[in-house]
Amino acid sequence: MRILLIYPVFPPTFWSYNKILELVDRKVLLPPLGLITVAAILPQTWEFKLVDRNIRPVTEAEWKWADIVIFSGMIVQKQDLLKQIREAKRRDKLVAVGGPYPTSVPEEVHAAGADFLILDEGEITLPLFVEALQKGETSGIFRTCEKPNVTMTPIPRYDLLELDAYDSMSVQFSRGCPFQCEFCDIIVLYGRKPRTKTPNQLLKELDYLDKLGWRRGVFIVDDNFIGNKRNVKLLLKELKIWQAEHQYPFAFNTEASIDLAADLELMELMVACNFDAVFLGIETPDEESLQLTKKFQNTRSSLTESVEKIIQAGLRPMAGFIIGFDGEKKEAGSRIIYFVEQAAIPTAMFGMLQALPNTALWDRLEKEGRLRVNTKQDINQSTLMNFVPTRPIEDIAQEYVEAFWTLYDPETFLDRTYRCFLKLGAPKCKPPFKLPSWIDLRALGIIIWRQGLKRNTRWKFWHHLLGILLHNPKVWEHYLTVCAHNEHFLVYRQIVRDEIEQQLAEFQRQEPLLTPVVK
Repeated sequence: MRILLIYPVFPPTFWSYNKILELVDRKVLLPPLGLITVAAILPQTWEFKLVDRNIRPVTEAEWKWADIVIFSGMIVQKQDLLKQIREAKRRDKLVAVGGPYPTSVPEEVHAAGADFLILDEGEITLPLFVEALQKGETSGIFRTCEKPNVTMTPIPRYDLLELDAYDSMSVQFSRGCPFQCEFCDIIVLYGRKPRTKTPNQLLKELDYLDKLGWRRGVFIVDDNFIGNKRNVKLLLKELKIWQAEHQYPFAFNTEASIDLAADLELMELMVACNFDAVFLGIETPDEESLQLTKKFQNTRSSLTESVEKIIQAGLRPMAGFIIGFDGEKKEAGSRIIYFVEQAAIPTAMFGMLQALPNTALWDRLEKEGRLRVNTKQDINQSTLMNFVPTRPIEDIAQEYVEAFWTLYDPETFLDRTYRCFLKLGAPKCKPPFKLPSWIDLRALGIIIWRQGLKRNTRWKFWHHLLGILLHNPKVWEHYLTVCAHNEHFLVYRQIVRDEIEQQLAEFQRQEPLLTPVVK
């Protein structure tokens, strides 16, 4: 059986980082971990080819070669996913589809022509798909309410990737999150009981990446890496030894809940394993909104103090923020700006609240008759809300655009990054010195030219760099890397402004842009 795995295109998003990736001659931030895991679960007597359309298009030879085409994708990839399903059917290919978006909204991929819907978690539903093929079936829907034991998940087929095109690699240690945030679909897709791999299992995945010659960052994609703190600590104690024995080939980052700040041992272990950054779901500094959306874990201690502890431990914070919660008071955007500046969080992912299918928020809004179809057809940081909020959407949109624009003003971003890195705890491990590549030197030269010479940021760029070299010299490389990130945000903040203002103008011109959901 010849299997062609296709990963759809991402539209420009907060995490696209196109301008940064161009600097280091790479195409994409992260690989399609789900598809290479699918390839590992399917019979290894089959042949596999993978095309990440974020790197290049599918060739006619690859279309002809395939017996079956398998797609996976998230809701933000919806447009290209549906388009590629139709392309495959135009070529009379059997099409199988799975992943988060098809699992949440299977009727849309089915209507586009998918023959097989392999939904929920593949460790259970992929064998059902294989069995159906062996019986000669040409269509089917495979679902399960059971959550698989991820200790049985095989090592992903990293060998199928065009490794040079990616900036970081992805691994997964756990699935699920113990919390109950109303807007989150992770607990719907993966449950509230975190399931973890064994430490030895994850180390074998790292062994494989090491064998393939990977020497850059590794992102642990868990939606809450510390959901099962006991098992995470067991992993980190073994990972610390593995990293030292292998001379620290990887720098790690991940996502975690804010209660990470309450566990000094856990943070120290992460830093000792060469973790240097963590994404935190903060959402809003407004405690009433946190209570309403059931993000109670963010109300148990001071958010600012928690971020401070994480920075001092040696982990650069990235954080997610949302505007548009029910009952939200005016100037929510200004309060988010104030919090981000006060906490010195360099990278603040900011978006308007969206109701994701099958979440508690979706169910509540549906009962209240407030859901709307979003004609933009995707959900990211440049998408207007897909429900009727409790205050004027014009006010929310204006606050959002202005806040996003302010957060990524070049001077504001440099100042905030500088304050963060002045107090960032120094790395605890010592990777061997290696000479910078020509690509790295070229990227550094471009950043110095743009931020240190060409733009109005020139004075602050040199002042802040000198300050880091004098007061916290061990983090200077990390600091310059984050300074480079604003090359992306300078462009992306304009995309956010243009697209939100365009959607808002259409909303005001034709009643309405957002039409009621028809069940």
